[in-house]
Amino acid sequence: MKSPSVRSASAAAAIGIHVIAAAALLAQAPVRSVLLSAPPLMVELISAPRREAPPADVRPPQPTRVARLPELPLPPDVLVPSAPPTPPPSVAAPSAPAVPAAAPVASAQAITPAIYDADYLQNPPPDYPRLSRRMQEEGRVVLRVLVNTEGAAADIEIGRSSGHPRLDDAAREAVRRWKFIPARRGDDRIAAWVLVPISFRLKG
Repeated sequence: MKSPSVRSASAAAAIGIHVIAAAALLAQAPVRSVLLSAPPLMVELISAPRREAPPADVRPPQPTRVARLPELPLPPDVLVPSAPPTPPPSVAAPSAPAVPAAAPVASAQAITPAIYDADYLQNPPPDYPRLSRRMQEEGRVVLRVLVNTEGAAADIEIGRSSGHPRLDDAAREAVRRWKFIPARRGDDRIAAWVLVPISFRLKG
């Protein structure tokens, strides 16, 4: 085996030979010009694509607006008889009369409120609850009814209670089946609230 000193001398000799060979190559003009004219290595950083912000004018869909009618006096109460009404004799039902023309309005935006008490609508009064008659319960309930464009009760709220839940429930269940003439804004049907007062009175 070669000693460490011999190995070091061999390595130094090899390095010296390479240095002399490199110097000899650089001394030649063609080799030097090729090395000096080599293009530099270019490194370009590529940034991540930017996310586009959503358009600022995107708005959520607006809910359907329900017309708010001005405060009007309540129509006459619907009177509920204390005893079941006697059924009328069977007769041919007359043809429904034409809807009365609305009174002329000053503006096309004026609102005609919904109607529930026209005779040809044939809306029956609520049934007087039997237990309420026995308990001598009387009262007046005012319902707030949302009438849709088809003339049906879309929602019913108790605007003023009679003081007896049985009477309030009876009134609400009856009005739920009623037919209405929808409110109008000009010539267009609109959904609108209407007040329906109902009185429960026992005969003396």
